[in-house]
Amino acid sequence: MNHGTLYLIPVPLGPGDPATVLPAPVLANVRTLGHFIAENAKSARAFLKACGTERPLQQISIAELNEHTRPGDLPALLAPLLAGSDVGLVSEAGSPAVADPGATLVALAHQHAIRVVPLVGPSSLLLALMASGLDGQRFAFHGYLPARDTERAQALRTIENESRKLRQTQIFIETPYRNRALFETLLKTCQPTTRLALATDLTLPGESVRTLPVAAWKKATPPDLERRPTVFLLLA
Repeated sequence: MNHGTLYLIPVPLGPGDPATVLPAPVLANVRTLGHFIAENAKSARAFLKACGTERPLQQISIAELNEHTRPGDLPALLAPLLAGSDVGLVSEAGSPAVADPGATLVALAHQHAIRVVPLVGPSSLLLALMASGLDGQRFAFHGYLPARDTERAQALRTIENESRKLRQTQIFIETPYRNRALFETLLKTCQPTTRLALATDLTLPGESVRTLPVAAWKKATPPDLERRPTVFLLLA
């Protein structure tokens, strides 16, 4: 029996109509699938309802893959694919398998020679890089930085030195309720001439992208980052 295809399906970066950020062919693909894997089944159902589906939501299988999923549970998630059914992998926001637990499932799919197809949609990291004005030829993504102040500051010093040495844009993210703490640590830790970009609420009505040297950020009106998804980028 032939394996099914694992489709990597981006979702909107926030509330709104999926049709505003997802191409029609992607929406058409989503509407036909009967199996999905998501970080949270409830939010995945809301996404599918907004997309519209060819079958009742009650007839669509949604398995969860998140930080609570044990390595031994991953093979069972491949069962529909190995049985010949196509499956959609969705993230909570943006593109799956990038800063997302879905990457482990994609790796396992390749081990079983399952076809993996990435679909077009929003990626906050690339959108932020595009709009930042920083170096788009050389860049690195570091995911989440340490939550503790001392460790976060040390990580930022390392990242800034790496940026200066390699002339490379450094990209990182934070849990929205810790955005303010990260921003303040950036201003205390980084050199005055280092350029810092904040990309907030991308693709949403409150979207804001601004790039300034650290010295200028210290003089500027503090940005509103309270519980707003933000991508941080710096170039030393």
